[in-house]
Amino acid sequence: MHKTINSTEFRKMILVGAKQLEINRAKVDALNVFPVPDGDTGTNMSLTMQSAVKELTACPSNAFSDVCNSVSKGALKGARGNSGVILSQILKGICSVLGKCEKEADVKTFAKAMEQGTKIAYGAVSVPKEGTILTVIRMMSEHAVKIAGKKKNFEEFFEDVIAEGEKALALTPELLPVLKKAGVVDSGGVGLMTIIKGFACELTGEEIAESITEVAAPQDGEDFGDNSDIINMDLGEIEYAYCTEFFIINMKKSTTLSAIDRLRERLMAIGDSVICIGDLELVKVHVHTNQPGKALSYALELGELDRPKIENMLEQNRQLRAKREAEKKEMGMLAICTGAGLADIFRDLSVDRIIEGGQTMNPSASDIANAAQKINAEHVFVFPNNKNIILAAEQAKNLVENKTLHVIPTKNVPQGFAAALEFNPEATAEENKTNMIHALDNVKAGQVTYAVRNTSLNGFSIKEGDIIGLDDKKILAKSQAVEETVVKLIGKMKEDFHQMITLYYGEDVKEDEAEALCAAIAEKYPDCDVDFHNGGQSVYYYILSLE
Repeated sequence: MHKTINSTEFRKMILVGAKQLEINRAKVDALNVFPVPDGDTGTNMSLTMQSAVKELTACPSNAFSDVCNSVSKGALKGARGNSGVILSQILKGICSVLGKCEKEADVKTFAKAMEQGTKIAYGAVSVPKEGTILTVIRMMSEHAVKIAGKKKNFEEFFEDVIAEGEKALALTPELLPVLKKAGVVDSGGVGLMTIIKGFACELTGEEIAESITEVAAPQDGEDFGDNSDIINMDLGEIEYAYCTEFFIINMKKSTTLSAIDRLRERLMAIGDSVICIGDLELVKVHVHTNQPGKALSYALELGELDRPKIENMLEQNRQLRAKREAEKKEMGMLAICTGAGLADIFRDLSVDRIIEGGQTMNPSASDIANAAQKINAEHVFVFPNNKNIILAAEQAKNLVENKTLHVIPTKNVPQGFAAALEFNPEATAEENKTNMIHALDNVKAGQVTYAVRNTSLNGFSIKEGDIIGLDDKKILAKSQAVEETVVKLIGKMKEDFHQMITLYYGEDVKEDEAEALCAAIAEKYPDCDVDFHNGGQSVYYYILSLE
């Protein structure tokens, strides 16, 4: 029985929790409420956990602070979708408490960590909604704090906490009516419970179906010192000036594998980005340091140096910074969408960069931050174009340097087009932001796709394969034919003041089909301008815009 856990145990708990979620990913995806082919809560949470695992396995230190920092940093970098972002914040809170432990954490400390995870997760959402993953972590953490003093070991503690989590899950349909109508519990809550159960499995010794895949070390012949992690487009301040790399060959007879491990530790004390791998035949070394001479002298204690290379990253940085500053503009735009046609339209509207993503794959906070970082502008307007990406875009603000991200809360592509149309390079960033947000109210958007499961929702009895039409909140129309559903959806959405109807047809629709449908709609609504464009999006036959 575990009365306490150390950093090694916590590391294993994260790995097993991530593996348990990956095994159950499809089951979590299947719990999504809307019967459209974009059920990705389990996928988003799993990718977030895998990013934490990647960072963790790359962490050579076993100090609690370093282990926790890796988990927190990795989860935020890989956070995808609302569920993934919230999960990253739960882990951030847990790690902020455990990271302060010197050697071990007891049950009371872990309960406080869960409590902090809840606090930070709630703080990450502008309007926290009960009946979601937030309810599950809150109820579990509140219960954890209550019982911590009575539980003598972690096994008993987790058993009780998991039981409370199951109660919380059972409550989610009562707290969120849309879940009750669909007859499911919250998928994000199930994902979180799967991870916590993984934590418990690690401590009780229950076997996992297969082991976590470790991040592979570089192989002979690979380039492992290209400076790309330091000399990147954000051009931040450089802490260590010299990229130093070399091989150690012809080892001394006194050199042991332990000596190679000690070399790695000595290098970490004088720099970062340390790679020190190999055996008694050959060792590769890479370190960013202000004392390259020390790195070389340490290595000479083990053997001979081969192919040493020292590069001045400060000078490289100065040159890139000067070039970048000369080309910098005040404002830029970043849009997220799927479909070559939609991307082309955004480019025609002067959007600087496009991230491939949407319903079927939510980009992470790190993906958004990296794309924004590459736009050479002081202010970057981000159009998420999906309500499940807005929160990740907000989190991306914490990952960028030397620029300000302005997230325009576009819930769909037509709103993104409307926002981009409002961009005025002569106006200030704040004026542009205000005008873009106001433009969203003038657009009504719909989507037509197919149902992937049987369900009853929004007053409809849906069968797998039905063609369904949705606005940004609920299902408004269904039929057996794409064109019929489009017409029905427009009939439900159109209001007297709408003057323009635009169809963006997807990759599964032929141009002549879209043209014929456009003509039929124009005949039905002679007072409206009706147009169509090739969107090229997957999953959705049509995206509709009414203005």
